[in-house]
Amino acid sequence: MKRFVYINDDEASKELCCDNRISNTKYTLWNFFPKNLLEQFSRFMNQYFLLIACLQLWSLITPVNPASTWGPLIFIFAVSASKEAWDDYHRYLSDKKANEREVWIVKHGIKKHIQAQDIQVGNIVWLRENDEVPCDLVLLGTSDPQGVCYVETAALDGETDLKTRVIPSACVGIDLELLHKMKGVIECPIPDKDIRRFDANMRLFPPFIDNDVCSLTIKNTLLQSCYLRNTEWACGVSVYTGNQTKLGMCRGVAEPKLTAMDAMIDKLTGAIFVFQIVVVMVLGVAGNVWKDTEARKQWYVQYPEEAPWYELLVIPLRFELLCSIMIPISIKVSLDLVKGLYAKFIEWDVEMVDQETGTASYAANTAISEDLGQVEYILTDKTGTLTDNKMIFRRCCIGGIFYGNENGDALKDTQLLDAITSGSTDVIRFLTVMAICNTVIPVRSKAGDIIYKAQSQDEDALVIAAAKLHMVFVGKNANLLELMFNGEMLRYEVLEILEFTSDRKRMSVVVKDSQNGKIILLSKGADESILPSARAGQHTRTIAEAVEHYAQLGLRTLCLAWRELEEDEYLEWSVKFKEANSVLVDREWRIAEVCQLLEHDLYILGVTAIEDRLQDGVPETIETLRKAGINFWMLTGDKQNTAIQIALSCNFISPEPKGQLLLIDGKTEEDVSRSLERVLLTMRTTTSEPKDVAFVIDGWALEIALKHHRKDFVELAILSRTAICCRVTPSQKAQLVEILKSCDYRTLAIGDGGNDVRMIQQADIGVGISGREGLQAARAADYSIGRFRFLKRLILVHGRYSYNRTAFLSQYSFYKSLLICFIQIFFSFISGVSGTSLFNSVSLMAYNVFYTSVPVLVSVIDKDLSETTVMQHPQILFYCQAGRLLNPSTFAGWFGRSLFHAIVVFVITIHAYAYEKSEMEELGMVALSGCIWLQAFVVAQETNFFTVLQHLSIWGNLVGFYVLNFLFSAIPSSGMYTIMFRLCSQPSYWITMFLIVGAGMGPIFALKYYRYTYRPSKINILQQAERMGGPILTLGNIETQPRTIEKDVSPVSIRSPVYEPLLSESPNATRRSFGPGAPFEFFQSQSRLSSSSGYTRNCKDN
Repeated sequence: MKRFVYINDDEASKELCCDNRISNTKYTLWNFFPKNLLEQFSRFMNQYFLLIACLQLWSLITPVNPASTWGPLIFIFAVSASKEAWDDYHRYLSDKKANEREVWIVKHGIKKHIQAQDIQVGNIVWLRENDEVPCDLVLLGTSDPQGVCYVETAALDGETDLKTRVIPSACVGIDLELLHKMKGVIECPIPDKDIRRFDANMRLFPPFIDNDVCSLTIKNTLLQSCYLRNTEWACGVSVYTGNQTKLGMCRGVAEPKLTAMDAMIDKLTGAIFVFQIVVVMVLGVAGNVWKDTEARKQWYVQYPEEAPWYELLVIPLRFELLCSIMIPISIKVSLDLVKGLYAKFIEWDVEMVDQETGTASYAANTAISEDLGQVEYILTDKTGTLTDNKMIFRRCCIGGIFYGNENGDALKDTQLLDAITSGSTDVIRFLTVMAICNTVIPVRSKAGDIIYKAQSQDEDALVIAAAKLHMVFVGKNANLLELMFNGEMLRYEVLEILEFTSDRKRMSVVVKDSQNGKIILLSKGADESILPSARAGQHTRTIAEAVEHYAQLGLRTLCLAWRELEEDEYLEWSVKFKEANSVLVDREWRIAEVCQLLEHDLYILGVTAIEDRLQDGVPETIETLRKAGINFWMLTGDKQNTAIQIALSCNFISPEPKGQLLLIDGKTEEDVSRSLERVLLTMRTTTSEPKDVAFVIDGWALEIALKHHRKDFVELAILSRTAICCRVTPSQKAQLVEILKSCDYRTLAIGDGGNDVRMIQQADIGVGISGREGLQAARAADYSIGRFRFLKRLILVHGRYSYNRTAFLSQYSFYKSLLICFIQIFFSFISGVSGTSLFNSVSLMAYNVFYTSVPVLVSVIDKDLSETTVMQHPQILFYCQAGRLLNPSTFAGWFGRSLFHAIVVFVITIHAYAYEKSEMEELGMVALSGCIWLQAFVVAQETNFFTVLQHLSIWGNLVGFYVLNFLFSAIPSSGMYTIMFRLCSQPSYWITMFLIVGAGMGPIFALKYYRYTYRPSKINILQQAERMGGPILTLGNIETQPRTIEKDVSPVSIRSPVYEPLLSESPNATRRSFGPGAPFEFFQSQSRLSSSSGYTRNCKDN
């Protein structure tokens, strides 16, 4: 599909009626309420509560006032709607500011001011220096005589360096005044979101040019939200406007990520729902039986002789309404609120601020903080993520001669300096390729110094090194390049640029030497793309050895080459290149095919070796996280030996004899299959040995393995804790993440560049580093950090605390709802199984919204261990990875606690008050008071770290309960008139509260004392050491169980269930990813690990 844009012609462009109004808002004033309600009611839980609230409107069946459900429901919906409205209002203000910005356009040959939102397709837009581009433009003219301008694209792709944009060849030489009257047509694709591609053609109408077709690329465009820099003015024709711009097409709401804890909560909610239905059916049948038998014998019960057909449904529906509070209505809002606070804690953490750049950590996704504490695999990029991305030219090999080997710095190698002085041909050519085979822009500072603006740190390092070796790139005037070499000015005219792509893995430029008129091809790229193109007869063995030698030193290498072209050869090729550039379909493939026709018979000049140092703290961070049981995979586009050396230096893998590297290579399916089988056999036989085994695979072998031997590769992924994947493409990175996710591992992907975005978005958790390659990765990620070392604190501190707190909050929410519900059920047995509520409507409504919410929300600042202890003993992260705090067994413990506490409250209350002359409202208030007292002590008992705020929330909330009920008791129409005054004046009431607390909490405290004293977990030991102020014990490393694999990987992913009693953190608890019968001994030595206990990970067969 394509569209035609007519330049400066309003009538012809009418059909492209989209104006330039930007709208990122989700709602309007008219559709906010219906759309927001529809969105909220799309969730099952909200539909369930709406059904319950509607049933309560039926007076025949409702045991309580409908306000008891409608009140909390409306409150919760109002909170969610208010948050949505607030966020959308800020989006509206941002859009309004952008839409009402004034811009210059040309209309009927006259320049005029309009608002940005009024720009139409086909309008000519004028920009001044530092202006923001209001829509997608095709460049027509600039203040530069050669038609060049510079743009900053950081807002678009995160890359901070300036980029060059040029006017199309058809517009070269057009006077400024004629630009106002320009007419023509642009044939371009329909709007898409590919910000790196624009394949179009332009034809200007006479008198400008006689219908000659001119091809357009992304180099001829100015995209929305870029800024014009270092250029006095520029103008262009609008081709995409409003939400049809490339940036507008990229906007959208990312798919929400479901955390492991959210999935568990959904399952537990489903289980409670099933339990509730069973209870309702049993009580409904019992109620109807009692009504038809015992009830008719009681003089005070009056049932009609003939009842309507729905009479049998009344009692079951009453119990459904009574039991509906088993599922806490406020759990989602509470979780959303505390998760938002977790995200703020990350952003407020001063220890995660990069002091060098002042970059603070940022949480873009506020819903997955607890997943950080359950990470099992980290997949990381290398360059800019593990390394500093500060490229320094260290060594080189030119014409078979090694420079810089003695002192490690070629720039100070006297032999190289002498070769430059003597005018060695190969050396001069080598430096020339270093200086001009790139997209670097030299800019003069105010002080007169030359500053290089490079899109790649490698190019920046090469140009700076060439300058230090006297080949100074001093200026770029459109297609004219100027070099200063030993005081002599050299000029080259750029004829064509053969751009770098991840498929070609090389870049070339065709230049014409202004001194002698020779046409030269200069190339640089990876060794596997340059060396096969060497001219016949040239011996490249020395070059290949140099590449190997530098890679073993952990240096990044590029091969440089040169070829002189005959003019006829160039002219013939140039026609084909122009045709390929004019194609609208598969243009990139056609260009690559034509480039191949020229990039052959190259004279290999030599190899450059660039050092990229590790970031501070990387080895320590990886070592610490490996102790926490996290496995690491390195996914890089770099060479194998370079990646291995970096992996060794950052503790990614262990050197021999402790570590072992297994290589998977091959160019054919047979070779890869044989290599993969050999590595798998080794892995299977070494799983019981205390050896750090890792496999290494390159992109070619990986592609074959994923296509033809996917099941074997999945098995290898399960067996291996460490992997190094070299020469991989962005899509392969995403595929590897998907494989680990299909095996039910929690994955975290971290990177810093645009090539890492797909991997980051695919992972359960994406982390971007705000690095030198820009902000693309950081913007696409769930979390952005300034340095790799902050990952340790992000996972061990914030991830672990978030998991612990969310586990408590979610289970406590169910506990308090089940407690009140069980009391209602027990009361039904002494009220004729009639579905009568013990509690009044006001109490039930206040119970969920006020009485029990405040103390638990303060749990977001609770810490079971200090941050220092957590960082010193990363092994304890295993408790989170194993799902120790939220699983069916822990939930069963909370379920049992609620049942036990309900029995205590009900029995003591009934025996204390039922046989006196007490109103039912008094009985209900005594039972409710007992619940509130118990919950205060439960929260206090579960709190590990007390502050003034927590004491105020727990005990202040208890005081608030009495204050509120004193107020309600003072209102005659409240249904609670004088009740609290009478109760509090009776000693029996306070004795009852004492008995309830004693009987309810006594066994809990006794069990906790037994656990801490006789069966402490390692966390308990650390807690005791902290509280006693003594030295914290060294727990040693925790190694995971040896893994064994079933012969056939199951196509269905099944997690083994975890069963453990509440309040028991026994070392023998089963890790969630281990099969039945394979206890996870958390703190045993490696020698005690039994190879017979099998580890089974079943994966989805994609």
